[in-house]
Amino acid sequence: MHRPLSVTPKMADLLGSILSSMEKPPSLGDQETRRKAREQATRLKKLQEQEKQQKIEFRKRMEKEVSDFIQDSGQIKKKFQPMNKLERSILHDVVEVAGLTSFSFGEDDDCRYVMIFKKEFAPSDEELESYRHGEEWDPQKAEEKRKLKELAQQQEEEAAQQGPVVVSPASDYKDKYSHLIGKGAAKDAAHMLQANKTYGCVPVANKRDTRSIEEAMNEIRAKKRLRQSGEELPTNS
Repeated sequence: MHRPLSVTPKMADLLGSILSSMEKPPSLGDQETRRKAREQATRLKKLQEQEKQQKIEFRKRMEKEVSDFIQDSGQIKKKFQPMNKLERSILHDVVEVAGLTSFSFGEDDDCRYVMIFKKEFAPSDEELESYRHGEEWDPQKAEEKRKLKELAQQQEEEAAQQGPVVVSPASDYKDKYSHLIGKGAAKDAAHMLQANKTYGCVPVANKRDTRSIEEAMNEIRAKKRLRQSGEELPTNS
C-alpha cells in the first residue's frame, strides 16, 4: 500500500506563491477591450495604406499634368485648382524635379492654389504682386504703368537739377491797390526813405544851428528887452 503524500507548511507556502504568480485568465471585459484594440489597429493600418496609395496616385497625376504642360509650347504658365497643404507640397516637389518654377497664392488655406511657370517665362515682381492681390495679370497695363513711373521719376530728376522754383506774383501790389490810394501815392509809398539825411519833411542840414553861444545869448536878451519895453508902454485911454 502507498502512503498518502503529506504536505508540509513549507511546501504549502511554495505552492501558494507559484499559484499567485500565475497570470489569471482574462475576464470577459478584458477580452472585449483587446478585441476592439485589434480592430482599431487594423482600421488604422488600412487607412494609412489608403492614404499612401492616394499620395502615389496624386503624384502620378501631377507628374502627368506637368509633363503635358512642358510639352505644350503654347503654354507659359498653368494655374491649378485649390489644394490642401499636403497636395501643394507634392506638386511643388514635382515641379522642382521637372525644372520649373512654382508659387502658391491665396489668403485662406482652403483657397490657396499653385501656379507653375516655365523657366524662360519666370514672372516678374509686378506680376507676382498682382497675383498676391487676387488680380489678373495684364502685360499691357503693366507696361503703361511702368512708363508712367519712369516719366514721373525723370521729371523729378529734372526738377532737382533746376533747383528751387522762384515764385513771381502775377501782378504788382501797387497796381492792385491803385484804385484805393492812387497811382502816384502807390509809387511814392514804394520809395525808400533816407532816415540819415532827412528828419520828417525838413532836411537835417537846415535844422542845424551854426551860431555861437554868445550870439545866441545876445539874441535872447534882445528879444527879452523888446518884450519888456512893449509891456511898459502906456496905453491911450
